[in-house]
Formats: sequence, structure tokens, C-alpha cells
Amino acid sequence: MIKFPELQKIMKRQLEADRMIHTVEASGTTLDEALNEVATLLNLSVSHLEYEIVERGFPGFLGAAKKQWKIRAYRRLTAEKQTTVQVDHLTETVTAQVVEKDGEFFIHLFEDGVNLKVTPPSNAGRPVSLDYIRQVLKTRNISDIFEDTLALTVQEAQGVYVQVGKFERKMTNDSMIQVTVADQDMKAFINVIPPGPGGCDPSASTIMTVLKANRVVFGFDENAISDFVDRPVYKIPVLVAEGRKPVNGRDAYIQYNFEVDTSKVQIEEKSDGSVDFKDKGMVQNVVKDQPLAKKIPAEQGVDGKTVLGVYLPASNGKDTEIQLGANVHLDTDRETILADINGQVMLVNGKISVEPVLTIQGNVDIKTGNIIFLGTVIINGSVEDGFIVKAEGNIEVKGTIGKAEVEAEGDIKAYKGITGRNGGMIKAGKSVYASFVENATVDAGDSVIVSDGIINSQVVAYRRILCQGKRAHIVGGHLKATEEISAKVIGSAVSGTETICEAGFDPKLKAELDVLLEKKKALDQALNEIKLNLETLAKLKKLMDELPEDKNAAMIDLLTQRKLLTDESKLLTDAIMQKQEEMNEAAGQARISASERILPGAKIILRDRVEKIQTEYKKVSFVLENDIIRPQRYEENKEAMAEAEAAGLRVGSGE
Repeated sequence: MIKFPELQKIMKRQLEADRMIHTVEASGTTLDEALNEVATLLNLSVSHLEYEIVERGFPGFLGAAKKQWKIRAYRRLTAEKQTTVQVDHLTETVTAQVVEKDGEFFIHLFEDGVNLKVTPPSNAGRPVSLDYIRQVLKTRNISDIFEDTLALTVQEAQGVYVQVGKFERKMTNDSMIQVTVADQDMKAFINVIPPGPGGCDPSASTIMTVLKANRVVFGFDENAISDFVDRPVYKIPVLVAEGRKPVNGRDAYIQYNFEVDTSKVQIEEKSDGSVDFKDKGMVQNVVKDQPLAKKIPAEQGVDGKTVLGVYLPASNGKDTEIQLGANVHLDTDRETILADINGQVMLVNGKISVEPVLTIQGNVDIKTGNIIFLGTVIINGSVEDGFIVKAEGNIEVKGTIGKAEVEAEGDIKAYKGITGRNGGMIKAGKSVYASFVENATVDAGDSVIVSDGIINSQVVAYRRILCQGKRAHIVGGHLKATEEISAKVIGSAVSGTETICEAGFDPKLKAELDVLLEKKKALDQALNEIKLNLETLAKLKKLMDELPEDKNAAMIDLLTQRKLLTDESKLLTDAIMQKQEEMNEAAGQARISASERILPGAKIILRDRVEKIQTEYKKVSFVLENDIIRPQRYEENKEAMAEAEAAGLRVGSGE
């Protein structure tokens, strides 16, 4: 069984075998061209090559001094081996990748003496040989060596230049550095003449000194200078400093939190992948205090600088003005625009506004899509079948409402009537006004007021249903109101058309009463079970004189539960009586009236009393007296009529 440390040794031996590689020298007008030539010779891809630059190429400077790249390349010392081994009783194929790099050394003659730089190897790469360095020093006729310093520098391999000896310097043979500033003083090049025998190589400090002597004080490329010191390229311009271009500041702008291009249609895909082309999201609703936009301040420009230290001024970004429209304000940061009200956010002539009223010039149809708005909606056309209109305020429809879902927290007005076609839903938090209602379902939190007829419809009003016009008939359907149902004619002479009018019945109170009655019923059942259990325990105690401990504890628990449930039952009884009184009060004021006549077959319901009309009544109001439905002479409810007139009973005229 092979352990992982042993596996590493195996991989190392395999990599050592890969060291027997062939080295190739090549040249080209570009580095890539030289590498491609080597790759062809070694039958390898360029990514598998390691290379050393013998001479740097140069494309030419001002049309002259072109020079080819010369490199020495060999296969990259990288191995990716797959070895099948058994590790801890498991057979696995292990892939190991090891990248090796040998240590390097650089010997240069600087002003202070002979300097050596040694870099460490990576992974299993070979370290620099001390003996080899001695041989190199000997070939350069350097004999005054600090042996201890030399050995320590090679051992530590810290990658910095260290003086390891002295040499007899001939200053006249030192390398010569020429500096050229180009590209509008944004670049500085050095062109170095190689040293002669006994002359100094260019050190980093020498290069910096010469650059500064030529007024180059900014943008030094320390890596380029360091690379040049290690591997000098003579008689070719080398870029060693580069200026910084000025960067102008960005102008201030307004970041909008809504879509400013109203021509864009946003159709959302449903979870099943389908799309509803009626939901276009064309109305952008916002709520009070919602952030609508924010001013992003202008940025300061960043000045540039040439290599000669000359500043290049940059322009600061320009400011922009925040333009406020109606129903918006600036937050305390003076940069964020907030909504004052709920409504539709709009951008007109650069001004942000929130409009409480949304006006649809034509119909609500496939062009507009569904309308959902946090304000009032005015529709100058009709609402076509299958569409939805919802508003937090009122909804006014100058045309008709078809088989649609129309819901408002305020009033709904249908100037030319409602044609539900036995579908859709009209629901208002307050009142519904229409010229007629036909085959529709209508629910109003206050009143339903119709100028003509209500035909075969389901209508609920938590206050009144008034049908007061020239053709104010209620024919067919089921109508419910708390206080009053009134029309010219109720019922139909045609048999088979049932007309049900129900008043004195507040649906909200009834729903609350039903909940209380259900709770009371469940509570009474629980009390009855406790009663039976207590009776059983009482009989047992009479037979045994003394109950066992567990039975006695059960009796105490049952007595406690009975007390709690009895108290709760009393509270429920009081609440039920209160609701019943409220309903009785509503029933006492309720009436169903026909200003001309009510026809046989109509059904009258007041609270829980039902009366089916057998004969025709004229100018009659039905009320509840002593739990009996009684007819009375019709008297116009002036308060209701005045309210209807003030609210707009003339909706049928389109005014």
C-alpha cells in the first residue's frame, strides 16, 4: 500500500526523467514568431514551452533600429501524471501537476563592486550552483571575491543584489545611458551602450540618476528597470517611464428608479412559461415616500502628469439641476426625489411628477393591457371583455363595462352601463353608479345607483340600491341591501324570471354573527361533554366514597375547564345579542319600494321574513313590523333621492 508521501516521491522521479529535454534557439521579428518556430521544431504547443530571452527584439524607433528577438526555449518542466495506486485500502487514480522552475543568478559590475543576485527555485526546481557561479566569475577575470558573502548569497537566494567582490574599474569603459522623451512628454526611453572591459553595467540607481538628470521625474516603471538591470538589452530603446493621462470627471446625472421610456412594453413571463399580453405593466405605480430618482453628483477630474512632472489639468464633471414636478419633494439629502402621494410616476420635460389621476384616452383593450393604478382612473372609452381595471381611488368609464373585472376602493361610474354577460365582477369600496346593469355581478360598500334598469344581475350594496329613471325596472336576479331597495317597477310579467329583493340584512354583520354562533355551538358541545364526564365521576365517587388520585385530579381539571368555558360562553352570548340588536335595528329601518308597481312573482325578503308577491301592488313600500312584512303607501325617500342626484344619477347621459 502506497502512502501519499511515497506517491509524491514517485511523481518527483517521473519529473526528473522529463529533464532530459532538447533546447532550441530561435529568432523572429516578434516574440510570438520565435516561440512558434520552437514549438514547430519540438512538436509542442506554445503553452508547453519555457524560454529565455537571449536578445530582445525591437520594432524600431522613429523608423530605425529594428532588431529581431532571439530566444532559447525548451519544454516546460511541468508534469501531469495519472498513477493508479492503493491508498488506505482504496484504489484511486491520482492526477498530480507539479510546476518546477530552476533558480537563476545574475552577475553585474556596479560602481560599488561585483554584485550577485540569486533567485530561489520553485517546487522541485534545481537551485543555483555555487561552483558554476565561481566559474562564471573566473571567465570574467574577477579574482577578488568575498567567498563567505558569495556562499551566503547563493544559500539564501533572496533575489536582491549583494556585493560579493571587487574589480578594477575603468570609468571610461562604463556603459552609457541615453534618455529620449517622446509622445508629447508622456514616455521616456533609455538606450544603453554596453560597457567595455572593466566598465560598469547599468544599475537601477544609475538609471534613476540619469533619468532624473534628464528631467524625468514621474511614472517610473520599476519592473522594467529591474528587468533591464537583470537582462540588459543594449542599443535598443527601452520604455522605463510613462506619464499619466488626465481623466475628466463624469457629469452629474439623474438615476431614475422607474422606466422613463414609456414606449417600452414590459410583458412578464409566468412560471409556466406563458405570457399574458393583457398585463403590460404600462402604468408605473408608486406609493407615498417612495424614492423615485436620485441625483448622482459630478465627479472630480483626475489631473494627469508627464514624465517631466508637468501637470495636465483635467476637467471636473458638470452639475445638473433636479427638476421637480407635482406631488414630489427632495429628501433631506437634497439628492433623492420622493413621492408625496400614491399615483403614477411620470417624466415630462425633464420634470418628475406623481399624478393621482390616470386618464386612458380610448378603450381598455389589448393596446393598453390591464390597468392597476394607485389613484383615480378615468377611461374615455370602454372596458372590453376579459380585462382588469383596479384603482385605489375612483374609476370612471365614459363608455360601457363589459365582462371585465373592475375594482375600486372609491366609487365606480359606468356612464353607458354595465354588460356583464354573466361574468366579470364590479366591486367598489364606496358606491357604483351606472345607466344600467345587465347580467352582471356588482358589490358596493355603500350604494348602487342606476338610472335605468337592473336586469338579471347579482347586486349587493351595504347601504342602498336605487333604480330611479324613466326605465328604472328591476327584472330578474338577486339584489341585497341593508337599508333600502327602490325602483319604479320590480319584477316581470314574464313567468320564469325570478326577481328576489332582500333588505334589512347587513352581510358584514351577518358574517360576524355566523362566526360567533359557530364558536358558541362548539363551546356548548364542549361544555356538554364536560357535564357528562363530571356526572360519570360523581356517580363513581358515590359508589366508592373516595375517588382514586388520578380520577380526583381529572375531576378538578374538568371543573376548571367548565369554569373557563362557562365564562367564555357568557361573553359570546353577550356579543351575539349585540350583533342581533344591530341587525334588528337595521331591519327596522329597511324597506323595499316600487314607485309605480311591483309585479306578481317577485320575492320580498326583510331580515329573515319572506313574502312572495301574489298580486300586483302599486306605489308601495314593504317594511317589517312586529316580524311581519307589511305593505305601506309609497313615500319617496327624499334623503336618498337627494343623495343620488348629488352623486350623479345622470350618468346615463355621459355628463
